Amino acid sequence: MTQAHGIRVAVLDDYQGVAAGLADWAGLGPDVAVDFFREPVPPAEAAARLAPYDVLCLMRERMPLDAALAAALPALKLVVFTGGRNPSVDTAALRARGVTVCNTRNGEGGIATAELTVALMLACARALPREFANMAGGRWQETLGEGLEGRTLGLVGLGRIGARVAAVGRALGMRVTAWSPNLTPERAEAGGATLAAREDLFSQSDVISLHMVLAPSTRGIVGPAEIARMRPGAILINTSRGPLIDEAALLAALGEGRIRVGLDVFDREPLPADHPLRALPNAVLTPHLGYVTQSTFRMFYEDTVEAIAAWRQGAPVRVVTA
Repeated sequence: MTQAHGIRVAVLDDYQGVAAGLADWAGLGPDVAVDFFREPVPPAEAAARLAPYDVLCLMRERMPLDAALAAALPALKLVVFTGGRNPSVDTAALRARGVTVCNTRNGEGGIATAELTVALMLACARALPREFANMAGGRWQETLGEGLEGRTLGLVGLGRIGARVAAVGRALGMRVTAWSPNLTPERAEAGGATLAAREDLFSQSDVISLHMVLAPSTRGIVGPAEIARMRPGAILINTSRGPLIDEAALLAALGEGRIRVGLDVFDREPLPADHPLRALPNAVLTPHLGYVTQSTFRMFYEDTVEAIAAWRQGAPVRVVTA
């Protein structure tokens, strides 16, 4: 859709300040002005700050775009979000207003998330963050780590990412079990795991890793009962979505020192600086890095520029219709 006037583009939540250098934004033409936002836009300010923009470029689910916000952005004509799906964007409401919605390819996010899952598992088992800090502070050997060979890895969800984690678990000599609502023994075996009952997975695993999509049926799927079943000292890993775990129950168990966690995702992101999770010695935390790799971000932003250019020509690509 060729515009008779200049176009304003907002690239939101560019936390690392890398978006400008990973794609040819200048190639969109001299009549396109691109603004890069490193800091999150507070929800209360979103309508006013984003009102002048014709195009919004969203990084995954960092910036929710619901029907109310969409209605408050009269200039908006195109939304491009990175990745294949984004439940934080009300696509139907945008289409009803005549706004085109496009996405990008996924990149290596699934592979990278599986790798980070294993990194968190090892960091928890060997108390690496504490020993990193010890070395930086001039100290030496204060912890006793644990080996993973012969331990049980329980996977809640055995899709593409879960199956990759299962393969690494087997390579480490772990016994791998899995559960999800519709998982069968045959599908579990194909994914490199043994099917376990939900209760058994939580009570018998040394490491539990979550690989589920967030939906009404999975929100809080790890609640007080599941956490109470976990073995003392067991490790819980979450690189999927924060609300899969009941945060209050998790904080209680961590405060008692019963379990350990490796978390890459949280109920609220960015995680507030004063959040109690940040102060717990048995919590290994990363700032939602699962999909954050150089090659993935390059693909995201190159695809975003391509989508804007194609839309301007009246032939949008990767249009989201559902």
